[in-house]
Amino acid sequence: MKKILLLAVCVLSACAFQTKHRGYVFPSNLEDKVANIKTTSVLIDEIGTPQVKTVYGDEVWIYFGADENYRGPLAPTFTDETVLLAWVRGNRIVKTQVLHDADLPDIKIAEGETEIPAAIELNAIEELFNNIGRFSPAGLGQ
Repeated sequence: MKKILLLAVCVLSACAFQTKHRGYVFPSNLEDKVANIKTTSVLIDEIGTPQVKTVYGDEVWIYFGADENYRGPLAPTFTDETVLLAWVRGNRIVKTQVLHDADLPDIKIAEGETEIPAAIELNAIEELFNNIGRFSPAGLGQ
């Protein structure tokens, strides 16, 4: 009986629910708050520095926040996904847009690894011999 109880406790503890927040923690009134922001300095003070700035086309600052939910051995799921987009011209905010779960497309992550073109694959022995002489001895400061 004790073994069954111990097994049940172990199985149930693996199914515990845990939530971790990823990215920015946005205020509940985000749309109202960013509607009044007109300069980049105020945006940085209120929300923070952006995670990403676009390289091509219009300069857009991108902020992202989501809750990553873990439920035992199952794959994690994401809820409360929010994206804040701010179009910037110089030091002015031209336009802002807030996207929530329903506005974002569902993206399925592919299983496996992405192959790298022209990559050289080495086995463990080749990796070992390939690294000989690449590292300086500790304490030499090089």
